[in-house]
Amino acid sequence: MPGYITVGANDVARSGRFYAAILIPLGYTLEEGADGFAFTAPGMPGWGNGPGAVYVKKPFDGQPATVGNGSMTAFEVATQAMVRSVHAAGLAAGGSDEGAPGFRADYSDHFYVAYLRDPLGNKVAIFCANRAEGRRGG
Repeated sequence: MPGYITVGANDVARSGRFYAAILIPLGYTLEEGADGFAFTAPGMPGWGNGPGAVYVKKPFDGQPATVGNGSMTAFEVATQAMVRSVHAAGLAAGGSDEGAPGFRADYSDHFYVAYLRDPLGNKVAIFCANRAEGRRGG
């Protein structure tokens, strides 16, 4: 099980706004610290290294943050409507579209997904694989 995710940012405030726009609707709580933002996953206590925690901060080595080519962080939601809503919130908060909400031919019939780039260019997926939500072509 993954522990936590750290996203490097050059403009921590701008990237923090983007992640707040997409994570708070998913039930994450936000704490702002001296070195950046910490988002705690739903049902996980405190501001720590709990499963699903997301940190937005400058890189520890003091060098500029850069995009990881081929890296992507994905967040699962319960409904296709939430995929659409979170995608729109991310765009409104300074993200860019990397793939509109919908089904993809390469994935299962129940995998509904949208892709964004955060302000630095990191790729983020918001997906729903809930079979009760319907399927591609159905």
